[in-house]
Amino acid sequence: MAINVLIVDDSAVVRKILSDILNSATGINVQGAVQDPIFAMGRIEKNRPDVILLDVEMPRMDGLTFLRQIMEKDPIPVVMCSGLTEKSSRVGIEALSIGAVDVIGKPKMDLKKSLGDAEKEIINAVRSAAKANLSSYKIKRPLISPVIAPKLTADAILESRSGNILSTQNVVAIGTSTGGTHALEEILTSLSPSCVGIVVVQHMPKAFTAAFAQRLNGLSQVEVKEGEDGDEVRPGRVIIAPGGVHMMVETKNMGLPFIRLKDGPLVSRHKPSVDVLFRSVAKSVGKKALGIIMTGMGDDGAAGLKEMRDAGAQTLAQDEATCVVYGMPAVAVQKGAVDKEVPLDKISQIIEEYSAKVR
Repeated sequence: MAINVLIVDDSAVVRKILSDILNSATGINVQGAVQDPIFAMGRIEKNRPDVILLDVEMPRMDGLTFLRQIMEKDPIPVVMCSGLTEKSSRVGIEALSIGAVDVIGKPKMDLKKSLGDAEKEIINAVRSAAKANLSSYKIKRPLISPVIAPKLTADAILESRSGNILSTQNVVAIGTSTGGTHALEEILTSLSPSCVGIVVVQHMPKAFTAAFAQRLNGLSQVEVKEGEDGDEVRPGRVIIAPGGVHMMVETKNMGLPFIRLKDGPLVSRHKPSVDVLFRSVAKSVGKKALGIIMTGMGDDGAAGLKEMRDAGAQTLAQDEATCVVYGMPAVAVQKGAVDKEVPLDKISQIIEEYSAKVR
């Protein structure tokens, strides 16, 4: 059965381009494309979609107001289509906090070409949203598997051989994707300022990671920041990988861990890649590390978590019941990369207990 999508966008050009992109994808059907949420309400009452692709700024009702109504009345997986300005990135983060499954960028320059270039991102976002584990869903629909394209491993960015000076400090490394924004907020807002240094890859468009880090920093006792080259990984600090670049942990001569940013190709179809981060932690931190893989579609991070476990690190996976999409953790478990599966509400406690042991 195809994934039925409703597009809500006030631009006729955008509606046409998005419809063409999604209708060209195997297993996806655009059941409607309307100019604002008022029209969308009538469509949803007659024919409930599997996924809604929703614009932010529209006449009569804005996208965030409509998103709140959807989440309160009858949750449907929503992918927000937002601009890439600083203001729009903050709106995108707010959409994720309200309940959107994902946010994709909508560049404004040369709109037709830019959206065409983002074809894979749009299709993957819709497929991922269709798999979202929303507790209010009463009907379980068949899952449509994405077409698997050739992909690079972490070898494209970082050699697997060891030889680094090992860190003298303990580090927690977290990798997540779809559903991860809510999961990370639940974890980080529960941590004390004395917890060990944490590094995070959250799959997210380039323009959104700074706003995401700023939001979490305002809600948390720990310092949360978007990673910059040379940042120290230290207790009480959480570093979020910037979108559009790979983030790694390296060590200085005294064994102090710090952040290294590196451009390069997509790894496991992502940049930043969880596999790249986890491999770097396996090499630079070894048995002093705790690796956690959480909700997300695909397999990014599974191979890297296995390398961490082989290096002596403790490894955890978020359990299926609390994942929005049980993809990345499932593959990690299958690969033998996971010591234990745990529910989301236990992860912050485990990090605190881990921190207490090393003080």
